Amino acid sequence: MRLIKAQEKDFERVCDLYARIIGETTGMEQYARWKKGLYPTEEGIRAYMAEGALYLFSDGDSLAGAMAITMEQGEDYHEIAWERKVPDNNVAAVHIFGVSPDYQRRGTGRDMLRKAILLARENHKKAVRLEALASNTPARHLYESEGFRYRGKRRRYADNTG
Repeated sequence: MRLIKAQEKDFERVCDLYARIIGETTGMEQYARWKKGLYPTEEGIRAYMAEGALYLFSDGDSLAGAMAITMEQGEDYHEIAWERKVPDNNVAAVHIFGVSPDYQRRGTGRDMLRKAILLARENHKKAVRLEALASNTPARHLYESEGFRYRGKRRRYADNTG
């Protein structure tokens, strides 16, 4: 499988992928609590595409997953007590990480995460950061199994979770 940068022509397929992830992922209401139209939004997907930060995990003509990888962290990450202080422009951040229901429980998420780390290294980033709801134990287990460590909790409002 390959990690490729999403293009405008991919927009509908990406929206369909996230709709399937939301509608068909077992435990979505309990773990990630994504809701169609609330998170991820079409506007957010378009913004990541315009920034060149939306990536597709492609299995031939099929989409196995999608994620945004920004090559800079936002100020909201400053609230966390990171093990290493790294300037914002030396950090890659992973967002809207989603695996197609057809590819879940097959190691696809692990492969995607490894590709994100490799992309960050290729862009000379010193750190990769991501976040998950405290309730999203499957994501947290995946991240921790790949060497990520829990560094803290932030409280912020999101339309899909409150």
